Amino acid sequence: MNETKKAAFYTLGCKLNFSETSTIARSFAEEGFDRVDFSEKAEVYVINTCSVTENADKRFKTIVKQALKTNPDAFVVAVGCYAQLKPEELADVEGVDLVLGATEKFKVTSYLNELLSQPAQERTEAQIHSCEIDEADFYVGSYSIGDRTRAFLKVQDGCDYKCTYCTIPLARGISRSDTLENVLQNAAEISAQDIKEIVLTGVNIGDYGKGEFGNKKHEHTFFELCEALDQVEGIERLRISSIEPNLLKNETIDFVAESRTFVPHFHIPLQSGSNALLKLMRRRYLKELYVDRVQKIKEVMPHACIGVDVIVGFPGETEAHFLETYHFLNDLDISYLHVFTYSERDNTIAAEMDGVVPQKVRKKRSKMLRGLSAKKRRAFYESQLGTKRTVLFEGENKEGYIHGFTENYVKVKYPWNPELVNTLQEVILTKIDEDGLVRFEFVNTPVLA
Repeated sequence: MNETKKAAFYTLGCKLNFSETSTIARSFAEEGFDRVDFSEKAEVYVINTCSVTENADKRFKTIVKQALKTNPDAFVVAVGCYAQLKPEELADVEGVDLVLGATEKFKVTSYLNELLSQPAQERTEAQIHSCEIDEADFYVGSYSIGDRTRAFLKVQDGCDYKCTYCTIPLARGISRSDTLENVLQNAAEISAQDIKEIVLTGVNIGDYGKGEFGNKKHEHTFFELCEALDQVEGIERLRISSIEPNLLKNETIDFVAESRTFVPHFHIPLQSGSNALLKLMRRRYLKELYVDRVQKIKEVMPHACIGVDVIVGFPGETEAHFLETYHFLNDLDISYLHVFTYSERDNTIAAEMDGVVPQKVRKKRSKMLRGLSAKKRRAFYESQLGTKRTVLFEGENKEGYIHGFTENYVKVKYPWNPELVNTLQEVILTKIDEDGLVRFEFVNTPVLA
């Protein structure tokens, strides 16, 4: 394997997948590989798959073709959620050599060594190593460092919830958490690399505390995790990626409001504004609780940004149900939406339900909610004009501009200046540009990198 020197990685899906891809990539570095961009020639291409939407399934084939166009002799490895759920389907894609499920993906270099030691003529079809998901009862910590400004830190994996539309428990297993000691060590490692912001990620991070083997004993709660992370030296910002409304407690909201490092930005899945549909989905709350959570956040942090996940076209969603959701969201003091068009997933209860919503109707409803999201984001940005905020600047030159985010997730732009990259600057937000991004003035002369 020492002759094979370059590896490239492609991630589909969520922040959690990005953190795990980074950990897998570091294991390749330990084996003497150089990591290159996915568009470059490499001996090994690793694709971390997602199963949340049908689109992610389809994109996999395109990505494999892209890799083989760059190097027809490359090894192509599929890992992740889709690889766990449908390993045979991935193995049948032309050019795929190795498919690894939930417990095997972190041992990819071992499987690759084994594969490369075999004569080429014996490698006629893809190898599959995929466990029964019940065996995914151990925890592998990970974090991603994709750029200099921000890192995704995994604190939890798996899910014990049984939402009727979701395959994640089948793909990732039971809820289990990293130890507090490990999380703090990973956070310190990230901090040592001059990264200013950590985004906490997992499948169901509010459930943090269930032990390594999914036992129900809570060693530490999510609230205690937040308290401990707030003390890590060198980290300027901590952001909670997504948390279930029933697991977002008042003590956590109050803590974030007073915290040294946690920022006033929450992403809280709703999925539907109709209680009838929430019950069909087997969500663990009703919309009244959701209203309560939003009101509590806005009470202690009026400037907080609140993002919402919502699904359209779920089986049984009538026009009345959809309008109920639309008006519910329109009346709620939230900042933006992530809209998911429902797609049937094998081995889920929802896929067998009556009341299938035609694709055309799903698309129309999705478009309406995306329009509402744009309106909500604009209104939130307008509410922030004239306020003093802190911006963390990112590292990419986008058509002559540098972009960044305020602590409360307002996206700003400024003429490109590489010395601003990975710095935190106090600004006053002044106006919204034609592209919807926000302009600002510096409070003081910028302290440059």
